[in-house]
Amino acid sequence: MTDDRRLARASYEIMEQLLEVDRLEEALAGSLEIIVRTLGCEAGVIWYLDPKTGRLSPIFHIGPSDISNISIENGIGVEGVVTSSGKSALLADAASDSRFEGTVFDEGGFTAKSMICVPLNNLHDVIGCVQLINKKDGGAFSEEELRICERMAALAAIVIEEKGLSVDHGGEKEIMISLRGVTREFPSGDSVVQVLKGINLDIYRNEFLVVLGESGCGKSTMVNIIGGMDSLTDGQLLIDGKDFSHPTSRELTDFRRAYLGFVFQSYNLMPNLTAQENVQFIADLAEDPMSAEEAIAMVGLTDRADNFPAALSGGQQQRVAIARAIVKRPQIIFADEPTAALDYQTSIEVLSVFERIIKDRGTTVVMITHNPEIAKMANRVVKIKNGRVGSIRTNLHPLRAEELVW
Repeated sequence: MTDDRRLARASYEIMEQLLEVDRLEEALAGSLEIIVRTLGCEAGVIWYLDPKTGRLSPIFHIGPSDISNISIENGIGVEGVVTSSGKSALLADAASDSRFEGTVFDEGGFTAKSMICVPLNNLHDVIGCVQLINKKDGGAFSEEELRICERMAALAAIVIEEKGLSVDHGGEKEIMISLRGVTREFPSGDSVVQVLKGINLDIYRNEFLVVLGESGCGKSTMVNIIGGMDSLTDGQLLIDGKDFSHPTSRELTDFRRAYLGFVFQSYNLMPNLTAQENVQFIADLAEDPMSAEEAIAMVGLTDRADNFPAALSGGQQQRVAIARAIVKRPQIIFADEPTAALDYQTSIEVLSVFERIIKDRGTTVVMITHNPEIAKMANRVVKIKNGRVGSIRTNLHPLRAEELVW
């Protein structure tokens, strides 16, 4: 396919994405993914200007590092200059350009060589910008590629104007868990297989984070490392500011016992114990648990508390598993495909329990799933691709569990 046809097709796909996708953040994210893929970029960001604070924050980004918690002052750097002036920028050599002051991806060892940055202009104001960084083949961006980006940004701004875009930045978020340059290698015969290739990610307090990715991409390995069920090969893992890169066995035991709750696809209930006894067993191991009765009530199973697992449906067993996770009063719950074995209606019931836990208890939930519909509930959606963070999307208006359809 010629360059002209390739760019024309990208323009059509972007137009289709922006005009036909109902949820605005999904449409914007999809458009950025199309143009990053078409131009072969290493990173891309959609920045949105908060008129109250005069700062730019990322709605969606593709690249090597988590920049969700970063904002920059309008008028500063390429992004700020483009937004404040309303004029596009094409940087063939970023390091030698006076407007360039580094990028927000620098922490991950990322070096910006070339760049396109175009304003998001609605009918009245500049509301942000779209930024593309580095072509993977090492080449420079062309004027035609700049025009494609400008067309995308112009259409995006029109759609934002029509549908409305309200961004509550809510100030800087509190980081609970931070991964920097995390790798994981496994021996394979005479060679080594690298499953994680440098993960950079922050997890915030009281958020619902969904992790997506194809089988074998490394998402479960990443969560297992955070949860102390696996160890990293290199890099740094910080939990509430404490270095957990290479914890002792005692530190791991105390951490898992007091800090974490786990929910898996398989319910792992003890068949000879009732629902409440299954929960009580975990409560007896915790330092400051809630009562088993309270945990059972939180998942709506008070009337089934004396039933053995064999007498419970799959959804009820999964709710017992959730009660077992929350009885410790954990600060974070890891859920690995918790609805994969359940039908639609039962899945919604289980997801509603997670929804209540986040709202009522302030618990952070990190959920691995293959179901992209569930991602619509999340505050942020992280895609893992080939052992790295592929992209991160902020859901401006997360759906309720009962609103999901698949």
